[in-house]
Amino acid sequence: MTVTEIVPVDKRRSKVILDDDFTLVLYRGELRRYSMEEGSEITREVYEEIIREILCKRARERVLYLLKSSDKTEQELRRKLKEGYYPQEAIEYAIDFLKKHRFINDEDYARRYVEFNSRRKSERQIKFELQRKGLDKETVSDILKEQPVDEAAIVRDYIRKKRLFPEQMDAREKSKVMASLGRKGFSYEAVSRVLGEIFVDD
Repeated sequence: MTVTEIVPVDKRRSKVILDDDFTLVLYRGELRRYSMEEGSEITREVYEEIIREILCKRARERVLYLLKSSDKTEQELRRKLKEGYYPQEAIEYAIDFLKKHRFINDEDYARRYVEFNSRRKSERQIKFELQRKGLDKETVSDILKEQPVDEAAIVRDYIRKKRLFPEQMDAREKSKVMASLGRKGFSYEAVSRVLGEIFVDD
């Protein structure tokens, strides 16, 4: 492998680009240790040593650090490592380590997420956000069956906090409220039930 380019990332680290389209981020001391400079050659053995002895361990510490601040799904952690230019081998090692020690479990994450958000977000919004975090549609649907969202209760809280009085609203005002809640993902049926009457534009 040939080092085609070394690009500083910050004052301490540089991005090492290899001719096989591999990219490694190493500290200056590590570059010196392996005599890396533009145009130099590194063997497959040296590459594997860097992955094994430096980047796998660093990726593991990185994901453990990320989990200290908040729960994350496997996809979110993979994305964070990829953004940090960790090679695929290091990413797989770090994720396997977390799974082995039960530091991550996407289904448990989803259940906690639903439990925390089911009193303030619509079912559609929760589905969208969990799928964006890497949960599959079927798993999310199953969890929402176990822990259903009471959208009507959330809409009532919204109306109460906004100090709205549906009984005093005309059709235009109710339609405006329904549109606002619809943009938040609440179903037409739940909103209209709370407002007491379904208004349909002629």
